[in-house]
Amino acid sequence: MPDEVLITHKLLQSCEDAIDAKFTAHRLYDQSDRDAFLAEVGPRIRAIAGGGVDPALMDKLPNLEMISNFGVGYDSIDTDAARQRNISVTNTPDVLNDAMAEITIGLMVSLARRLPQADQYVRAGKWPEAGFPLQSELTGKTVGIVGLGRIGKEIAARCLAMKMRVVYFGRNKQLNQPYIYYNTLTDMARDADWLVVITPGGAGTNKLINREVLDALGPDGYLVNMARGTVVDEPVLVDYLKSGKIAGAALDVFEAEPKIPAELFDLDNVVLSPHQGSATHQTRYAMGALVVANLAAHFAGEPLLTRVV
Repeated sequence: MPDEVLITHKLLQSCEDAIDAKFTAHRLYDQSDRDAFLAEVGPRIRAIAGGGVDPALMDKLPNLEMISNFGVGYDSIDTDAARQRNISVTNTPDVLNDAMAEITIGLMVSLARRLPQADQYVRAGKWPEAGFPLQSELTGKTVGIVGLGRIGKEIAARCLAMKMRVVYFGRNKQLNQPYIYYNTLTDMARDADWLVVITPGGAGTNKLINREVLDALGPDGYLVNMARGTVVDEPVLVDYLKSGKIAGAALDVFEAEPKIPAELFDLDNVVLSPHQGSATHQTRYAMGALVVANLAAHFAGEPLLTRVV
């Protein structure tokens, strides 16, 4: 009999099709009575495809051996509980680096040049009346990257191509990197024109970008959040954007997404994106393929490709 896999949430169709072709798949997200469903199939499940896995779900899957997460971030999985139960966890790194870096630069240019507002200006027929106001540019500015991981390095390389000066903050200084390292986030924010946040989510980075950091960034500074909404103190950010205590923000993630603070809608110093950092056809396909490859490796008794636990 094929090995049985639980799909916790809707995945890319090509990914689900590949899982169906290789394994017996059960879809938790389709169930109206999840408890009854898990009571029936739970003992047969050896692996999960997707995220949103807490200890309560693990307890209903007594023979669970591994979780193949769809995404590089795995903060929706209780990794401590998985480790205690000897459950392996994988993610999908690297295949989304370029897509994430591309959209980061796109959001930065959109914010600096007010491209959404310029588009509306033209559509509203205002151009014949007067030219659009002068804006800013990235050339010559200092960008501070909060989290110089795989994606952070790709963002840094593209910022260099935009003739920006790159500095970074992280838990440790990294060897063989050409960028200046800061061990204090507020110091880097004080010296930067742009702050790009690309850290993991979770308790360790909760409200990392707080009032003190935004004060250091100052009224001429811009914030870009590509990490998780929880990494930024959202009410403080909204207040600082409204009052002009920072120049602007480009946000791809929000604390309670898809719900976002309504006050942001009326601000013209904000670019809002619906958490679409990796949302391209080629990247999502590659992410799905890596989910399936990790599942296949596990059931074949081979080393996992991208193990995190």
